[in-house]
Amino acid sequence: MRRVLLSLTAGVLLYAGVESMKTEAADPQATLMLGGKFCEYYPKQVTEALMKVKGVKAVDLQSMKGHALVSHDGTVKTEDLVAAVNVVKGERMGVKWYCTAEAMK
Repeated sequence: MRRVLLSLTAGVLLYAGVESMKTEAADPQATLMLGGKFCEYYPKQVTEALMKVKGVKAVDLQSMKGHALVSHDGTVKTEDLVAAVNVVKGERMGVKWYCTAEAMK
């Protein structure tokens, strides 16, 4: 009985250690809801704008339709990410397009 309790205790401690390591290793993430006129056709421009924000590590536009999941180093302010997307705009074949972003909580 004593061996079983020791094994269970060791297993629980090992599991708790692994879970805390996962939390520490994960980068902070911000979620932005994207919008704008024809913005969905310009993912490259949105990604490039977000990657220019100091501290951004990765941008995922695929996991959630209409959203940007931005992994960063913890120093990034959400309003800087929103501002970066809000200046993404252009014109193609005489049609103006633009992007907007709103921080999700």
